Amino acid sequence: MPIVVQLPVGKALTVRAAADAFLDSLCNPNTVRSYSTGVGKTAERIGESRLLGSVADDEIGEALELLWGTAAVNTWNARRAAVLSWLGWCAEYGYDGPAVPAWTKRLAVPDSETPARSKMAVDRFMARREVHLREKTLWRMLYETAARAEEILGVNVEDLDLAARRCPVKAKGARSKVRRRGQAREDFVLETVYWDAGTARLLRGRTRGPVFVTHRRPGPGKVVGARDVCPDTGLARLSYGQARALLDEHTAVRGPGTGWDLHEYRHSALTHLGEQGASLLMLMAKSRHKKPENVRRYFKPSPEAIAELTSLLAPGGSRG
Repeated sequence: MPIVVQLPVGKALTVRAAADAFLDSLCNPNTVRSYSTGVGKTAERIGESRLLGSVADDEIGEALELLWGTAAVNTWNARRAAVLSWLGWCAEYGYDGPAVPAWTKRLAVPDSETPARSKMAVDRFMARREVHLREKTLWRMLYETAARAEEILGVNVEDLDLAARRCPVKAKGARSKVRRRGQAREDFVLETVYWDAGTARLLRGRTRGPVFVTHRRPGPGKVVGARDVCPDTGLARLSYGQARALLDEHTAVRGPGTGWDLHEYRHSALTHLGEQGASLLMLMAKSRHKKPENVRRYFKPSPEAIAELTSLLAPGGSRG
């Protein structure tokens, strides 16, 4: 169970008070130790006695750059993730404050690309008993639909066609039906994603609202759109950052920030389909890419698949 934290009254929260309240809310002692460095040093750098609401986004980015801009990639990613979680937690509880700016991006490990996890590894993580049903459903749905995480996280229960195992999503770069400001989701051209029996067995429970929600209600003062909150429970839609942190928590073996990325389910699904003989056109239909080259960069056959292909060249067509 999460620890109940007694937050200061009102929204005038100092940087130090916000950092202490966030760290006190963490249940896992390993996470506390890891996050204490990133959050603590960042708080010191920007000024512990300042009001959190007076700190600008760019000040957070500059502090991260000055503290860990020349550190190893994994260190940078771990410290950035800690600060991202801290500020996201403050915002969730309704406290005014900055965000990690977009220009301080999570870095890719040098000379590495998004890995394609084996189907056995994908199934193994989803089968672990300590993994909550919400996470199992999200991961299975990401894998079977080969959809982007933002697309699936944006789906509501009312959108699901459970009988046909499909639903419409607002895709990346979706075209608007009408050129105007403040479009609703329905004002964009939606695309359809499909899942199979694994996801179908897990999709159950609520009858309306976001499919994936947080385990607690939005904090006081936090403005949430009607579509982004469950009308029955009051729980808010699970964000991309929260979903990524949950996956990292279950897959990281070298400390926070070193686990799987949500995008790996899409990459792995397309790779596995390619290894099973799916044509380029079918992969494009499944991924909803418009250009063949964008699909090719996802498809990285495993060494076993290459070896199987190479066996076709054996003398006399024999595979012996």
